[in-house]
Amino acid sequence: MAITELNKSQSRNEAQGEQQQLSEECQELLNTLPKERGWRTQHLYLFQGFWCQPKEIQAIMSVQRNFIAQDSDVVLATIPKSGTTWLKAIAFTIMNRKNIPVQNDNHPLLTSNPHELVPFLEYKLYADNCIPDFSTIPCPRLLATHMPFSALPQSVKESGCRVVYLARNPFDTFVSIWHFMEKLRPESFGCLSFEEAFDMYCSGVVGFGPYWDHLLGYWNESLQRTQKVLFLKYEEMKEDTNSQLKKLAEFLGLPFSIEEEKGGVVDEISRLCSFQTLKDMEVNKNGKGAIFADSENKDLFRKGVVGDWINHMTPSMVDRLRNIMDKKLSGSNLSFQLL
Repeated sequence: MAITELNKSQSRNEAQGEQQQLSEECQELLNTLPKERGWRTQHLYLFQGFWCQPKEIQAIMSVQRNFIAQDSDVVLATIPKSGTTWLKAIAFTIMNRKNIPVQNDNHPLLTSNPHELVPFLEYKLYADNCIPDFSTIPCPRLLATHMPFSALPQSVKESGCRVVYLARNPFDTFVSIWHFMEKLRPESFGCLSFEEAFDMYCSGVVGFGPYWDHLLGYWNESLQRTQKVLFLKYEEMKEDTNSQLKKLAEFLGLPFSIEEEKGGVVDEISRLCSFQTLKDMEVNKNGKGAIFADSENKDLFRKGVVGDWINHMTPSMVDRLRNIMDKKLSGSNLSFQLL
């Protein structure tokens, strides 16, 4: 059998295997949804106005039906590859600093990837037809999602649950997504070039995208309900981490005391949760399966810098994406630092 035919056969088998893991209800739903070429699965489907992989759709439907938010819950929201791992590490450390001192030699971040400490609703808790036992998760519960605000369960929107959103500029977000997905994409699906992926991204066809819709959903809520949704920017976090940590702690109802600030607690959290510190930890250098069973934890850490897009995009790409974002964000007063 020729290599091309072999790859096509493998691709069909992988797609069939993926379909077999879905409920009959989800399989029937997929047959009614628009679909496009996928990044790490054969297809992405347009579900409730955003693009998703099949197993994600099944899990999200379960989250929407079954998850009951508590007023004390904190939900961390991001679009993929916009600082999710970093945000999880920071929020976990801030919320647990009273019981787990930052300088503790047995701090959980030293032995567990942030994604293991702050579980995703759709990738972990409700994945694979599971209904989680929340009695094992201490309160206040710290959870995460990539879902757009519009897709969150009603209990999240209507309760006193707090939502923290971290946004990253669209240029670096795209570059990071492409590098990450290249490591996860099955060979049988063929190569997805940088140019092809960029076209898909600009068309909105990216996991949980369109990017701008995801962004604006949380941005608008943060303006309307400042006590409910906190909107953070990756670039501002990088530029002045300590002030953003204090802003986050204040929002969570756990402000740093004067004694803590004088004692260097904010500095210690900033250092412990920094990109380089996390990247150098053994669990993140050699561990596996923090999010996907087939992924290595080190793949979650590439550069973590602002402005790397300039090393990848052509001037015409930059102009195209800049024009799209100018149009999509027009009137929102939302802008990003690009370099």
